[in-house]
Amino acid sequence: MSCTHSWMQSSTPPLATYNTNAQVADSAGTATAFLCGVKANEGTVGVSAAAVRFQCNTTKGNEVTSILRWAKDTGKSVGIVTTTRVNHATPSAAYAHSVNRDWYSDNEMPAEALQDGCKDIARQLFENIPNIDVIMGGGRKFMFPKNTSDVEYPKIGKHNGTRNDGRNLVQEWTDRMKDKKGHYVWNKKQLLSLNPDKVDYLLGLFEPLDMTYDLERNTETDPSLTEMVEVAIKILRKNPSGFYLLVEGGRIDHGHHEGKAKQALHEAVELDRAVSRADLLTSIHDTLTVVTADHSHTFSFGGYTPRGNPIFGLSPFLSDIDQKPYTAILYGNGPGYKIVNGVRENVSTIDYKENNYLAQAAVPLSSETHGGEDVAVFAKGPLAHLFHGVHEQHYIPHVMAYAACIGQNREHCSSRASSAGLHPVLSSIAALLTVTRLLC
Repeated sequence: MSCTHSWMQSSTPPLATYNTNAQVADSAGTATAFLCGVKANEGTVGVSAAAVRFQCNTTKGNEVTSILRWAKDTGKSVGIVTTTRVNHATPSAAYAHSVNRDWYSDNEMPAEALQDGCKDIARQLFENIPNIDVIMGGGRKFMFPKNTSDVEYPKIGKHNGTRNDGRNLVQEWTDRMKDKKGHYVWNKKQLLSLNPDKVDYLLGLFEPLDMTYDLERNTETDPSLTEMVEVAIKILRKNPSGFYLLVEGGRIDHGHHEGKAKQALHEAVELDRAVSRADLLTSIHDTLTVVTADHSHTFSFGGYTPRGNPIFGLSPFLSDIDQKPYTAILYGNGPGYKIVNGVRENVSTIDYKENNYLAQAAVPLSSETHGGEDVAVFAKGPLAHLFHGVHEQHYIPHVMAYAACIGQNREHCSSRASSAGLHPVLSSIAALLTVTRLLC
């Protein structure tokens, strides 16, 4: 595992991640904070804390807009790249207004919410901001009519379309963009065969649900996060007014929830590669790059290991309580809790370096939880110095907007000759885990 850290400032100020109604946050409320600039309730995206989860009738009047929308409204190109489904919690906060993060398509919504006029998140992706320039990730199944066979897995029923309204959102997008240099792709070959100079709009949906872990990725058919980021930037940077790109290494979070530390950390290294590639494709003089997490996990690294000890290896010491070895990486809770014959499992008897090994956890849970501590934020580029000290999470988009001269506060722009050159290019979100814990 390599860690280049090419994107870090010398200072690493922390962010407070709590939701308005939760000490330990979820990704919907935190994404709303760092994209829309307001604290929100857990489980809700793109709405203020006045909106109540599951209650559709609390949506109207409580919608909040994101920095992606602010950038689009001022003439910049905008994009979303994620390794999760494109209508998952973090990306959806950039464009949707929903009192339930799980309303991926109308199939997941209660009849009452539909009757009250609430829209599913997949539909909002194409309707709320109709001309998002680049969209890449997973989530194909939520775009197609129910029982429609998936193009890549036609014989696997769980990958079939889910929409009850009969709409084919991909076809609708394709029809709308056919005269606007728009392209839809669903595999790596199609993506990398594109000439970015001849593409103005791109929709790439590479899996029915989330994209596969990088350790398990089919390198012939599925693009890496780095490859997606490179294509996105090459398309977006053609706009002389600049662009905004949200990048999420979202499967870092999933690896931790599943107790699979090796999967999670390799996802983090791939995010690092993506940020490094973005660094090569942009300039520090006109590009504000921000890297952070929406929250942490109950993930720890200890055991008094010596320098050079494998990150997935054992502590050099046995427990002085049960005289058994333990790995340097552990979880506070999660599926890795295991008792064998009434005592803790002896990890030296199993392959703890295997890709899907479940790191031992203190409390048994089917899914490991998030953590509640502050997370780090790293930034470089114009006005990066404004990230200092301890900040509330919703501070992030306001700094980016100030640097880019977008959004409501633009009085400083007219008095600064260089303001036109300040535009955030990459907001790379290391989703759901503290960056300082994540990398080596």
